[in-house]
Amino acid sequence: MKKRWSILSAVLCVTLLTGGCGTGSKNDAGTGKEKTFSHETREENEHQSNLDVLQPSAYGNVQGLNLEKGSSISIIGRGSSSAYWKAVQEGAKQAVADINTNLGYKGNDKVKLVYSAPETENDVDDQVNILDEELARYPVAVGIAAVDSGACEVQFDLAAENGIPIVAFDSGTDYQNIVSMIDTDNTTAAATAASKLCNSIGESGQILVIAHDSKSTSSEEREQGFVQEVEKNDPNVTVAEIWHLDDLDAISKEINADSSEKNSQETADNVQKAEEENADSRDTQTAQQDAIKYLLEKYPDVKGIFATNETVADLVVNVLDSMDKITGEDRIKVVSFDGGEDQMKLLEDGKIDGLIVQNPYGIGYATVVACARAVLGQGNEATVSTGYTWVTKDNMNKDSIKKMLY
Repeated sequence: MKKRWSILSAVLCVTLLTGGCGTGSKNDAGTGKEKTFSHETREENEHQSNLDVLQPSAYGNVQGLNLEKGSSISIIGRGSSSAYWKAVQEGAKQAVADINTNLGYKGNDKVKLVYSAPETENDVDDQVNILDEELARYPVAVGIAAVDSGACEVQFDLAAENGIPIVAFDSGTDYQNIVSMIDTDNTTAAATAASKLCNSIGESGQILVIAHDSKSTSSEEREQGFVQEVEKNDPNVTVAEIWHLDDLDAISKEINADSSEKNSQETADNVQKAEEENADSRDTQTAQQDAIKYLLEKYPDVKGIFATNETVADLVVNVLDSMDKITGEDRIKVVSFDGGEDQMKLLEDGKIDGLIVQNPYGIGYATVVACARAVLGQGNEATVSTGYTWVTKDNMNKDSIKKMLY
């Protein structure tokens, strides 16, 4: 892995679960002490609702963040193309714009933001190289959504040696000297998704968990939160299998071993071909869909699927559609994280049953605030909670919900 270092040593559940949460009942899974999303929007920022739910509230404004002129903050996401990551970037940009407005900085004096991300969301090597490049720019601070929770320790050590604070957001890291973690409460949100999915399938039967990767803390927390809730409160529901999108090699071996079924062998051929050819993103997507189809054939009695993000949900819906299990009596219920326009359309069409909608705009904004606070020695909360809410076809058009979509 190429390293390019040139730095010198001196150098809501948000309580707004509109689907119906009270206190003390089974449907309360995921409720907590977080603020609800505000129904009001201040004129100066159409996304003020996203900032009002941040806890602590200090991360929703830039007062007192007197950064030096020309300071540069680097934000490194897991991706850049999806609606979620675009909203993260938008929130970060607004925070920097607010800092410049508040301090009266113009032209070359402005605080600068550099947002970078791998071309594909799970590319560890690409993200590490981006981190190398950004550190070489001498930023005053770096915010990063780690693809792999343990992949950047060398870079983080070098950043610490040179006085560059690191803020984690969206997906955490094992590194001990992160100044703050800006994130959804993934464990609690996933518990909400579990409760809702179990209710929708009549609180009995098999379900699958399909996660976006096996390396990030966001995926791990959502997986664990979901499974723990099922095991605790739904004894008649069984998690038939947990599969990660980056486990193609393992599942291809399983498919190859199951050569007695013609369809399974065809699936194995597709998966193997994608791997042998060092497949591009389209071939990988096809292999992932084939793997999901194999799992559904392996567990024909599955009633529901939990998808841990938008990418997984799209794959699942495509497979279910191809198998005629997306509508009608044999339809399989799907709940997922994320709430971009494409998922809202799937929700409206009845192809997804419910969504945990996060607050990526608030995550981006709070990450910049945390970076600035660290630079100024103001101190940071170890964890900043950014909220979430449960969205269904029945409530998706309510004003209080529409303000939170992205």
